[in-house]
Amino acid sequence: MKSYLEHLTTDEDASWATLNRRLDDSIPFQWHHHPEFELTLTLNSSGQRFIGDHIGRYEPGDLVLIGPYLPHTWHSLDRPDAGQPHRALVMWFLPEWAERLTANAELRPVGAMLARAANGLKFSDAAASAIRPAVEQLFTQPPVERFLGLVSVLHTLAKDRDATPLSATAPELAPAATDRGRIDRVLNHIHSNFAQPISMTQLADIAALSTSGLHRTFLRHTRQSVSQYLIRLRIGRACALLSSGNMPIGQIAGEVGYDSLANFNRQFKSLKSTTPREYRAAFSQ
Repeated sequence: MKSYLEHLTTDEDASWATLNRRLDDSIPFQWHHHPEFELTLTLNSSGQRFIGDHIGRYEPGDLVLIGPYLPHTWHSLDRPDAGQPHRALVMWFLPEWAERLTANAELRPVGAMLARAANGLKFSDAAASAIRPAVEQLFTQPPVERFLGLVSVLHTLAKDRDATPLSATAPELAPAATDRGRIDRVLNHIHSNFAQPISMTQLADIAALSTSGLHRTFLRHTRQSVSQYLIRLRIGRACALLSSGNMPIGQIAGEVGYDSLANFNRQFKSLKSTTPREYRAAFSQ
């Protein structure tokens, strides 16, 4: 699950980029990051959303804002209307673009919202549903109207008091190229092998650092230790399994890397303030 650096381009007459993504088969797992903010509205698709150390389920109408350099991907499992493609309306804009915009007093709430997006931000279903027509209209407008439309969309979304953060971690902005490569290799290995035993010595070798150097670099980049990141990743995957099927809880514990069901239950409750069984029951309701 390598988080590759995606390079985006804009049209000559635009200061930000859009993509009306349509896929007949599925939305593939493509773990990546980029220096732009990303606002994504997903339509006619359901599956799992991976953002930083967050793993969660998404449904049609899901609207998420992702901050710069935060690794992410979607992985579709189904589409409600089998006769129509999976769709994702994606909007990208650079931090410098946003900084110039939010320097205006009228748009300071937008600046506060963008700061929260460093961890990924899921908007409430009500806000996503209300703003959907305006987002869809952006993809049919000429550049000036599209620019003004995006500003209006961001201003409206900044009022959503029920928007919730997703990842417990936020990457440092514009990391040094050397550290970025090292941390990418480490995150790639962790995300590919989180259900297996992972040692600091092994990760330090991958990063070409001492164990203490890896600890400092990882902490600076993710704002948490390797063990904390790994626990959140495992519990996030467990939440996705609990919410999307009837796999026995003991089997789920093993699937996400726990040999001890008691340890799994303890760490799950510590992180989610509920037991796996209660989580599944509440999600079903």
